[in-house]
Amino acid sequence: MFLPERLKTLPTKSLYVGVLLAMISTLSLSFLAFQIIAEHVQQMEIDPTFDKFDELQLESARSAFERRGPDGLRAYLASLDRIFGEAHYLLNANGTDLVTGENRARLLPRPPATKLRVRANGRWTLAHLSPDGKYWFAAEGQLGRPHVWTFLPYYFLVIGATGVLCWLASVGVVSPIRRIATTIALFGQGDLAVRVKTRRQDEIGQLGRSFNQMAERLERLIMSERRLLGDISHELRSPLARLKFAVKLARTSPDPKSALDRIERDVDRITSLVADIVEITFIEGDPAVQDMGLVRPGEIVEEVVRDCALEAQFRFCSLEVGGAITGEVMGNRELLRRAVENVVRNGIRYAPKQSSIQIAISETEREVKIAVRDLGPGVPDEALGKIFDPFFRVEEARATTNGGGSGMGLSIAKRAVQVHHGTIRATNATPGLQVEITIPLAAQPALR
Repeated sequence: MFLPERLKTLPTKSLYVGVLLAMISTLSLSFLAFQIIAEHVQQMEIDPTFDKFDELQLESARSAFERRGPDGLRAYLASLDRIFGEAHYLLNANGTDLVTGENRARLLPRPPATKLRVRANGRWTLAHLSPDGKYWFAAEGQLGRPHVWTFLPYYFLVIGATGVLCWLASVGVVSPIRRIATTIALFGQGDLAVRVKTRRQDEIGQLGRSFNQMAERLERLIMSERRLLGDISHELRSPLARLKFAVKLARTSPDPKSALDRIERDVDRITSLVADIVEITFIEGDPAVQDMGLVRPGEIVEEVVRDCALEAQFRFCSLEVGGAITGEVMGNRELLRRAVENVVRNGIRYAPKQSSIQIAISETEREVKIAVRDLGPGVPDEALGKIFDPFFRVEEARATTNGGGSGMGLSIAKRAVQVHHGTIRATNATPGLQVEITIPLAAQPALR
């Protein structure tokens, strides 16, 4: 697979080495902990058991000596040597061997210790004093040296277990993270369609899905900005060309007032277009920085009707409101007002003379609905899904001659509604067009 140059510089072994070192450190700490536990068990459980066994041998050797003399003691110690393969002695309080008479005080601990069990210089030594202090039972022997093959299988087992754990960590952790990193790098290189493919339900899967959600949103924003930039360049081209032509005409025309009026109209059109662009840019900003709070949609509709009543009268039509909303939504009051106002003004723009724009408001347990219907010509069915796109007009000539705006009104309304997790859709009412806004309620409607 071909990868961009930036991807070739990504670290490919550091995480593997880190996992390996973590495994080795874990095993080392485990061995250390097992050693400490073994020493503790040796001191608390095993040594006391051997002390009792030594005490039993001491009493048996003493009994053999006191009953049968040195010969009986010799026979008993010889049986211990034969069974255990070690040298056993019964000494008096000064360390003299009661069988041979040799001085074996080197085997005894320093006073006031009464027992000894040590391993040093390849030998082991033990000594145990009788309760009355008259006899010492001692033994010594050579420490066994296990063959190298004795523990070699266990070493291979530890190495194999470490390798398996590293492989599992690689398959389960390192490789998925590397795939996510590669996907992110490709996205950063400009491949906006790349996504992380994962079915995992753990944190790595959640990381992949979070990236996919972020990539989806960024792709939509980038593509939307690209389309918006193209639309803006297209929309500005015509009024700027007419404006340039009007300026030339004003300089040479015998009727400069007409030329100035044309210039004023084009300037107003450009001003309106820029204002709409600024507004939609504000709406697409981070909702977290916007002033969000509890808002009453019913009051917003009443305010919009009051503000648009004069425009409706100017176009020889009227506004009719039916229904009521008592609930509240969580949102930005100004954004919601702009959304409703743009929909109402769109209905006024295309409503026939002597007709009414019907505004129906209602609510359910979960949401509020605001439906605006005009009695105009409606929209072709194939264009219903496009009227919320920026700068889209069903008929360019009708839009300009009928006082149409920049083609951003319904697009701004859609963005504002989406910020509030709502929906907006248009349907042909035959006659006319109906635009319905639905926004989820923040709480149950207040009882009045």
